[in-house]
Amino acid sequence: MEQVFRTIIVDDEESAIDNLCFELRRYVYVSVEGTARTGATGLKLIEKVKPDLLFLDVELPDMSGMDVVARLRDRISWDMRVVFYTAYNKYVIDALRSSAFDFLQKPVDSDELQLIMSRLCGQGNKGDVSKLETVFAGRPFMLVTPTGDLRFVHASEIGFFRYLSNRKLWEVALTDGTFLPLRRNTTAEQLCAYDSVFVQIHQSFIINMHYLIMVQDNRCIMYPPFNAVEDLIVSKKYKKKMQERFYQL
Repeated sequence: MEQVFRTIIVDDEESAIDNLCFELRRYVYVSVEGTARTGATGLKLIEKVKPDLLFLDVELPDMSGMDVVARLRDRISWDMRVVFYTAYNKYVIDALRSSAFDFLQKPVDSDELQLIMSRLCGQGNKGDVSKLETVFAGRPFMLVTPTGDLRFVHASEIGFFRYLSNRKLWEVALTDGTFLPLRRNTTAEQLCAYDSVFVQIHQSFIINMHYLIMVQDNRCIMYPPFNAVEDLIVSKKYKKKMQERFYQL
Protein backbone atom coordinates (compact mmCIF):
# COMPACT_ATOMS: atom_id res chain seq x y z
CA MET A 1 0.00 0.00 0.00
CA GLU A 2 1.29 3.46 -0.90
CA GLN A 3 2.63 5.49 2.01
CA VAL A 4 0.37 8.23 3.34
CA PHE A 5 2.27 11.37 4.32
CA ARG A 6 0.81 12.86 7.48
CA THR A 7 1.01 16.61 6.92
CA ILE A 8 0.75 19.78 9.02
CA ILE A 9 0.50 23.37 7.81
CA VAL A 10 1.66 26.25 10.03
CA ASP A 11 0.62 29.62 8.60
CA ASP A 12 -1.00 32.72 10.09
CA GLU A 13 -3.17 33.38 7.00
CA GLU A 14 -6.39 31.37 6.94
CA SER A 15 -6.84 31.94 3.20
CA ALA A 16 -3.34 30.63 2.51
CA ILE A 17 -4.02 27.51 4.59
CA ASP A 18 -7.29 26.91 2.73
CA ASN A 19 -5.57 27.35 -0.62
CA LEU A 20 -2.77 24.92 0.20
CA CYS A 21 -5.24 22.37 1.63
CA PHE A 22 -7.23 22.60 -1.59
CA GLU A 23 -4.13 21.96 -3.71
CA LEU A 24 -3.03 19.05 -1.53
CA ARG A 25 -6.34 17.27 -2.06
CA ARG A 26 -5.04 16.27 -5.50
CA TYR A 27 -2.53 13.99 -3.81
CA VAL A 28 -4.20 10.85 -2.46
CA TYR A 29 -1.06 10.00 -0.48
CA VAL A 30 -1.21 13.26 1.52
CA SER A 31 -3.34 13.57 4.65
CA VAL A 32 -3.54 17.02 6.28
CA GLU A 33 -3.71 16.17 9.97
CA GLY A 34 -3.93 19.70 11.31
CA THR A 35 -3.12 23.38 10.90
CA ALA A 36 -1.81 26.09 13.22
CA ARG A 37 -1.72 29.89 13.05
CA THR A 38 1.28 30.57 15.34
CA GLY A 39 4.68 29.03 15.97
CA ALA A 40 3.80 28.09 19.54
CA THR A 41 0.63 26.22 18.62
CA GLY A 42 2.44 24.73 15.64
CA LEU A 43 5.13 23.27 17.89
CA LYS A 44 2.51 21.60 20.09
CA LEU A 45 0.67 20.22 17.09
CA ILE A 46 3.86 18.89 15.48
CA GLU A 47 4.88 17.07 18.67
CA LYS A 48 1.38 15.61 18.99
CA VAL A 49 0.88 14.48 15.38
CA LYS A 50 4.51 13.67 14.46
CA PRO A 51 3.95 14.49 10.78
CA ASP A 52 5.98 13.25 7.82
CA LEU A 53 5.70 16.59 6.05
CA LEU A 54 5.55 20.15 7.39
CA PHE A 55 4.58 23.23 5.39
CA LEU A 56 5.91 26.12 7.46
CA ASP A 57 5.36 29.84 6.91
CA VAL A 58 8.57 31.89 6.98
CA GLU A 59 6.97 34.69 9.01
CA LEU A 60 4.62 33.91 11.91
CA PRO A 61 3.17 36.35 14.48
CA ASP A 62 5.25 35.06 17.38
CA MET A 63 8.42 33.74 15.72
CA SER A 64 10.00 32.94 12.37
CA GLY A 65 9.70 29.58 10.67
CA MET A 66 13.40 28.99 11.31
CA ASP A 67 12.79 29.59 15.03
CA VAL A 68 10.21 26.80 14.92
CA VAL A 69 12.72 24.46 13.27
CA ALA A 70 15.42 25.42 15.79
CA ARG A 71 13.13 24.58 18.71
CA LEU A 72 12.26 21.24 17.15
CA ARG A 73 15.88 20.21 16.73
CA ASP A 74 16.21 18.48 20.11
CA ARG A 75 12.60 17.31 20.35
CA ILE A 76 12.08 15.39 17.12
CA SER A 77 12.74 11.65 16.91
CA TRP A 78 11.04 10.81 13.61
CA ASP A 79 11.65 11.46 9.92
CA MET A 80 10.03 14.74 8.90
CA ARG A 81 10.58 16.90 5.83
CA VAL A 82 10.19 20.68 5.90
CA VAL A 83 8.95 22.96 3.12
CA PHE A 84 9.03 26.68 3.88
CA TYR A 85 6.03 28.57 2.64
CA THR A 86 6.29 32.30 1.90
CA ALA A 87 4.85 35.28 0.05
CA TYR A 88 8.29 36.50 -1.05
CA ASN A 89 8.59 36.97 -4.79
CA LYS A 90 9.87 34.33 -7.22
CA TYR A 91 13.37 35.82 -7.50
CA VAL A 92 13.83 35.64 -3.73
CA ILE A 93 12.45 32.10 -3.71
CA ASP A 94 14.95 30.98 -6.37
CA ALA A 95 17.81 32.30 -4.24
CA LEU A 96 16.50 30.69 -1.07
CA ARG A 97 16.15 27.30 -2.74
CA SER A 98 19.91 27.22 -3.24
CA SER A 99 20.24 27.16 0.55
CA ALA A 100 19.11 24.57 3.06
CA PHE A 101 15.41 24.15 2.38
CA ASP A 102 12.76 23.82 -0.25
CA PHE A 103 10.43 26.79 -0.61
CA LEU A 104 6.92 27.20 -1.91
CA GLN A 105 5.59 30.61 -2.91
CA LYS A 106 2.20 32.01 -1.94
CA PRO A 107 -0.26 31.72 -3.57
CA VAL A 108 0.51 28.11 -4.39
CA ASP A 109 1.43 27.33 -7.97
CA SER A 110 0.22 23.84 -8.89
CA ASP A 111 3.30 23.05 -10.97
CA GLU A 112 5.69 24.17 -8.21
CA LEU A 113 3.84 22.03 -5.69
CA GLN A 114 3.97 19.09 -8.09
CA LEU A 115 7.78 19.33 -8.23
CA ILE A 116 8.04 19.25 -4.45
CA MET A 117 5.64 16.34 -4.11
CA SER A 118 7.48 14.41 -6.83
CA ARG A 119 10.73 14.70 -4.90
CA LEU A 120 8.95 13.69 -1.72
CA CYS A 121 7.66 10.51 -3.34
CA GLY A 122 11.03 9.48 -4.71
CA GLN A 123 10.39 10.37 -8.34
CA GLY A 124 13.41 12.62 -7.93
CA ASN A 125 16.05 12.70 -5.22
CA LYS A 126 14.29 12.38 -1.85
CA GLY A 127 17.08 14.38 -0.31
CA ASP A 128 15.92 17.42 -2.27
CA VAL A 129 13.14 17.92 0.24
CA SER A 130 14.95 18.88 3.40
CA LYS A 131 14.96 16.45 6.30
CA LEU A 132 14.99 18.10 9.69
CA GLU A 133 17.88 16.00 10.96
CA THR A 134 20.14 17.40 8.22
CA VAL A 135 19.00 21.02 8.43
CA PHE A 136 21.72 22.05 10.88
CA ALA A 137 24.52 19.86 9.55
CA GLY A 138 26.81 22.60 8.29
CA ARG A 139 23.97 24.31 6.46
CA PRO A 140 23.12 28.02 6.56
CA PHE A 141 20.34 29.32 8.73
CA MET A 142 17.96 32.17 8.16
CA LEU A 143 18.12 35.56 9.85
CA VAL A 144 15.29 38.08 9.63
CA THR A 145 16.01 41.82 9.79
CA PRO A 146 13.68 44.47 11.30
CA THR A 147 12.48 45.33 7.78
CA GLY A 148 11.58 41.70 7.07
CA ASP A 149 14.51 40.97 4.77
CA LEU A 150 15.89 37.43 4.79
CA ARG A 151 19.54 36.50 4.83
CA PHE A 152 21.16 33.10 5.01
CA VAL A 153 24.52 32.85 6.78
CA HIS A 154 26.72 30.03 8.02
CA ALA A 155 27.80 29.83 11.64
CA SER A 156 31.39 30.34 10.47
CA GLU A 157 30.42 33.83 9.23
CA ILE A 158 29.27 34.95 12.69
CA GLY A 159 31.63 36.08 15.45
CA PHE A 160 29.07 37.17 18.02
CA PHE A 161 25.65 38.65 18.67
CA ARG A 162 25.16 41.74 20.82
CA TYR A 163 22.04 43.27 22.27
CA LEU A 164 21.47 46.99 21.70
CA SER A 165 19.39 48.18 24.64
CA ASN A 166 18.75 51.60 23.09
CA ARG A 167 17.16 49.95 20.04
CA LYS A 168 15.84 46.91 21.93
CA LEU A 169 17.15 44.41 19.40
CA TRP A 170 19.99 41.97 18.74
CA GLU A 171 22.50 42.40 15.95
CA VAL A 172 25.00 39.95 14.51
CA ALA A 173 28.69 40.68 13.87
CA LEU A 174 29.83 39.10 10.61
CA THR A 175 33.31 38.20 9.40
CA ASP A 176 33.13 40.85 6.66
CA GLY A 177 33.07 43.55 9.35
CA THR A 178 29.40 44.39 9.04
CA PHE A 179 26.65 44.27 11.67
CA LEU A 180 23.24 42.99 10.72
CA PRO A 181 20.28 44.03 12.94
CA LEU A 182 17.74 41.31 13.70
CA ARG A 183 14.02 41.72 14.15
CA ARG A 184 12.93 42.97 17.56
CA ASN A 185 11.29 39.83 18.91
CA THR A 186 14.44 37.73 18.41
CA THR A 187 15.54 36.27 21.75
CA ALA A 188 18.85 35.01 23.11
CA GLU A 189 17.31 31.56 23.46
CA GLN A 190 16.46 31.47 19.76
CA LEU A 191 19.95 32.58 18.74
CA CYS A 192 21.65 29.96 20.91
CA ALA A 193 19.33 27.29 19.51
CA TYR A 194 20.56 27.81 15.97
CA ASP A 195 23.88 26.06 16.60
CA SER A 196 25.70 24.61 19.61
CA VAL A 197 28.71 26.87 18.93
CA PHE A 198 26.69 29.91 20.06
CA VAL A 199 26.94 30.46 23.82
CA GLN A 200 25.67 33.37 25.87
CA ILE A 201 28.43 34.96 27.97
CA HIS A 202 26.59 38.06 29.13
CA GLN A 203 23.07 39.43 29.11
CA SER A 204 24.08 41.42 26.03
CA PHE A 205 26.50 39.05 24.27
CA ILE A 206 26.44 35.64 22.60
CA ILE A 207 29.70 34.44 21.05
CA ASN A 208 30.71 31.84 18.49
CA MET A 209 32.93 29.52 20.55
CA HIS A 210 34.96 28.56 17.48
CA TYR A 211 36.39 32.10 17.47
CA LEU A 212 37.31 32.03 21.16
CA ILE A 213 41.05 31.74 21.95
CA MET A 214 40.93 32.23 25.71
CA VAL A 215 39.29 34.14 28.55
CA GLN A 216 41.59 36.63 30.27
CA ASP A 217 40.35 38.68 33.23
CA ASN A 218 36.81 37.68 32.27
CA ARG A 219 37.27 39.10 28.78
CA CYS A 220 37.00 36.91 25.68
CA ILE A 221 40.06 36.98 23.42
CA MET A 222 38.90 36.13 19.91
CA TYR A 223 40.54 35.01 16.69
CA PRO A 224 40.65 37.48 13.77
CA PRO A 225 38.71 39.26 12.46
CA PHE A 226 37.17 39.71 15.93
CA ASN A 227 40.45 40.09 17.85
CA ALA A 228 40.00 43.86 18.30
CA VAL A 229 36.66 43.55 20.10
CA GLU A 230 37.19 44.44 23.77
CA ASP A 231 33.69 44.44 25.28
CA LEU A 232 33.03 40.69 25.21
CA ILE A 233 32.97 40.33 28.99
CA VAL A 234 31.92 37.07 30.63
CA SER A 235 29.48 37.71 33.47
CA LYS A 236 29.36 35.52 36.56
CA LYS A 237 25.90 34.26 35.64
CA TYR A 238 27.07 32.67 32.38
CA LYS A 239 30.70 31.83 33.17
CA LYS A 240 30.25 28.21 34.26
CA LYS A 241 28.13 27.25 31.27
CA MET A 242 30.56 28.96 28.90
CA GLN A 243 33.52 27.09 30.41
CA GLU A 244 31.70 23.76 30.10
CA ARG A 245 30.95 24.40 26.44
CA PHE A 246 34.56 25.48 25.77
CA TYR A 247 35.87 22.08 26.88
CA GLN A 248 33.19 20.20 24.94
CA LEU A 249 34.10 21.71 21.57
